Amino acid sequence: MEKSLKKYFPLFALPALICFSLAFLIPMIWGLILSFCEFSTITNASFVGLRNYLDAFRIDNYFTHSFWFTLAFTVVSVITINVFAFTFAMLLTRNIPGTNAFRTIFFMPNLIGGIVLGYVWQGIINGVLFYFEKTLLINPDYGFWGLVILMNWQNVGYMMVIYIAAIQNIPTDMLEAAAIDGANSRTTLFKIVIPAVMPSITICLFMTITNGFKLFDQNLALTAGQPARQTEMMALNIYQTFYNRPGFEGVGQAKAVIFTLIVAVIALLQLFITRRKEYEN
Repeated sequence: MEKSLKKYFPLFALPALICFSLAFLIPMIWGLILSFCEFSTITNASFVGLRNYLDAFRIDNYFTHSFWFTLAFTVVSVITINVFAFTFAMLLTRNIPGTNAFRTIFFMPNLIGGIVLGYVWQGIINGVLFYFEKTLLINPDYGFWGLVILMNWQNVGYMMVIYIAAIQNIPTDMLEAAAIDGANSRTTLFKIVIPAVMPSITICLFMTITNGFKLFDQNLALTAGQPARQTEMMALNIYQTFYNRPGFEGVGQAKAVIFTLIVAVIALLQLFITRRKEYEN
């Protein structure tokens, strides 16, 4: 069997490798090369060195602002999404009538596209603010918290399902032993439940961090970066630079490389820290 697997492995792996190369590897390498060039199409690129990377910060001050706005949004959304998701998972793993219905209802927003969600929540938030004679775009704080609410509504149910699966896999004898030893609910939560679901926490943190940084559709639909580009996140800033500023395609590509490196470093750091917690537990 092992000999057969080794013999036919390249045959079965080849289609996936071709797709991976065409859809990801080659575009990524070509994009990295273009970040050092000035171009309008990939056929007329001319090498300019690090100028695009310098211009990303020197010419466009909004790029730096978009980074801090995105970072603040990601921190808040990661905390709120995981706290709500874990809380709902704890509640819906108990013998509560209608548990399956609640799980389905909480999960359903994740099936709706980001653009649709953005416009739906734009209408809801503007409808609420109308009674105070305000709109979503009058203050960047409204846009910030609107994005946080939207992100929570879309992602809490998905993360909840992951936490539910982890909680249900905790051995019942551990919980019974804790109850016999007189452990209260707080001790059981922090000494048994959370350490047991740490692999799922790692997954959920990774997904919410990367989703927070990469948010684009919802940002475009809900605020489009307004007012005065104060709610413009990094992905939207890169899009605006690349497609809406003629002659700045190289700068937009350089921003995309910087953005990729930032997300990769933060995500890998989170994985390193939380996996160490898994091993410790």
